[in-house]
Amino acid sequence: MKVERPNRRSLPSFREIWQYREIGYFLAWRDIRVRYKQTVLGAAWAVMQPFMTMIVFSIFFGLLVKVPSDGVPYPIFAYTALVPWSYFQNTLTQVSNSMVLGRDLIGKVYFPRILIPVAALLSGLLDFGIAFAVLLVLMLYYGIAPTLNALFLPILLLFAVITSLGVGLWLATLNVMYRDVAFIAPFLVQVWLFATPIAYPSSLVPARWRILYGINPMTGVVEGFRWAMLGTGTTTISLLTFAVSGIISVILLVTGLVYFRHYERTFADMI
Repeated sequence: MKVERPNRRSLPSFREIWQYREIGYFLAWRDIRVRYKQTVLGAAWAVMQPFMTMIVFSIFFGLLVKVPSDGVPYPIFAYTALVPWSYFQNTLTQVSNSMVLGRDLIGKVYFPRILIPVAALLSGLLDFGIAFAVLLVLMLYYGIAPTLNALFLPILLLFAVITSLGVGLWLATLNVMYRDVAFIAPFLVQVWLFATPIAYPSSLVPARWRILYGINPMTGVVEGFRWAMLGTGTTTISLLTFAVSGIISVILLVTGLVYFRHYERTFADMI
């Protein structure tokens, strides 16, 4: 049977990905089991990171610096933003390391390599679900009811997913060629954290810079979550800002897929 050489500048074959989808499910389930195997707290770790960060932010930014929180208690203000951010942060790290960690599997059997980072992406949704459940409990504690805007949460989560995958594919491909990426990625995430309105509201950003601020795709996601769950941010973040963040997310995903596809055939040799 003749094997045709794939177009290395094209997008991955979604038909082929669907045919091998069971491998993706297996890899995602394996990632979940490995993550929580022999841990004392188990899935509670999905909550510990955003919850402890919320406490630290509440003490330093809420009590000491007295950063405004758009009229809602600072802890719930911070935690609402940390839920999608924690998913993005953890998924980005896992996706960027996924190809190197899966090198043994790559050399043994054929399947669309894109399934390895996608599996890391899917496994993170469990952590997101647990952290989101705690958000609902906190909202009940503070007497805050979700608004009808919560219907837009799946779209906002989708933007977080495609941003994680897009940036992660760039880093995963570069990590195969340059192992320095494993050290750069955590620093990148740390800088990105403070470039995103998590510990502070976007209202602190001058109006003339808010569209430019939207180039950060996580700006739209974070402010969107607050808008959907708490009803805040409607006067400071415009629809144009959300649109800019969404467009950047899509661009990152498409370019990441093409870049990953370009080097996909060489992964087994380079790893």
